[in-house]
Amino acid sequence: MIDLKAARSDPDGFRASLARKGGVEAFDQLIEADRRWLDLVPQVDELRSQTKPKGKPTPEQLEQLKLAKTKLQRLEEELAEAEAAREAALALVPNPPHPDVPDGDSDKDAVELRRVGEPRAIEKPFSHLELGRFDMERAVKLSGARFGYIIGDTALLALALFRYSLDLLGRKGFLPVLPPVLVREEAMFGTGFFPTDKANIYEIPSDGLYLTGTSEVALAGLHMGELLESNELPLRYAGYSTCFRREAGAAGKETHGMFRVHQFDKVEMYVYTRPEDSWQEHERMVAIEEEILQGLDLPYRAVNIPAGDLGAPAAKKIDLEVWLPSQGRYREVTSCSNTTDFQARRLKVRYRGERGTEPVHTLNGTAAVGRMLLALLENGQQEDGSVVVPAALTKLGAPTSFKR
Repeated sequence: MIDLKAARSDPDGFRASLARKGGVEAFDQLIEADRRWLDLVPQVDELRSQTKPKGKPTPEQLEQLKLAKTKLQRLEEELAEAEAAREAALALVPNPPHPDVPDGDSDKDAVELRRVGEPRAIEKPFSHLELGRFDMERAVKLSGARFGYIIGDTALLALALFRYSLDLLGRKGFLPVLPPVLVREEAMFGTGFFPTDKANIYEIPSDGLYLTGTSEVALAGLHMGELLESNELPLRYAGYSTCFRREAGAAGKETHGMFRVHQFDKVEMYVYTRPEDSWQEHERMVAIEEEILQGLDLPYRAVNIPAGDLGAPAAKKIDLEVWLPSQGRYREVTSCSNTTDFQARRLKVRYRGERGTEPVHTLNGTAAVGRMLLALLENGQQEDGSVVVPAALTKLGAPTSFKR
């Protein structure tokens, strides 16, 4: 959530920034709710003082005291309602975008930063379904649409991909974590997925738990409610987990194959850092994502996502998009977001520094995901339908080449 004190002191600045993200209405509702709460606080304080007379009250004072207590009870109820309304409004206000974030509200408005690697000219490219061993038909019988089996050498290639990214992250100072994938509502709220993205989350009502769409949630919840020491920071984690997304609203979009499925595996970076270091950390994480793709010989481009296409928690997000020959275009495989203090305020993660205690900054970024497997197959394909695998993965148990 945003810093409410900062918003009070500069409402026009916040409003102008949030307008780029479509958050003006939510912000105005917050300011109105906050004003109502602020108006009630001194009234309640004054009545509370009146209900604590000094010495023994006279009969007349007792009558006044009785009236004051009745009025106080009513105002305290109003104050509680006003506070609940303010908290509800605060939960709906997104993180203001960084000034470097471009305007716009769709992927067409993203600003390309650079391209690395030259896509191979393939006259009639095979799709990943023709190159790898995926069984979509049997998965439909088992689980329904948008699920798939990954089998044989294709499975070994996927496992090598995830191990490759974890090994590289380990060398960069990230601590490997196998996190829970079922979490409580406070973790989903704390990371900013609730209430705005609730439609995409699988729920288990009988247990009050939710299946996570990224290990970001569990890694963010790792230090929920804790006070960290400044000398501990940055804390860098690499979570590997299976992820689940309902893909609500994506009907008819890329339903063919394994590109957009309900279940997939992912390696996620998550960092807790001091506020003054977070933007440097963001650049470092993007550089790591690029190093991973370069080590896999995958051509890609980096794009700065526009304000209106950012999720509620992100102040800035850089996506890396890999070339997919079968689609003839670049497609997103990694995202790296700086959520500044937005998640930390909701999760109550603070650190003790020279200025006292304050929220940490948190960042998240994809290191490896199932879509990279598709890109490896399609970019490594040969004319006969075989696939040549990058040396970085054959060292980790992937076959040097294979043909379905």
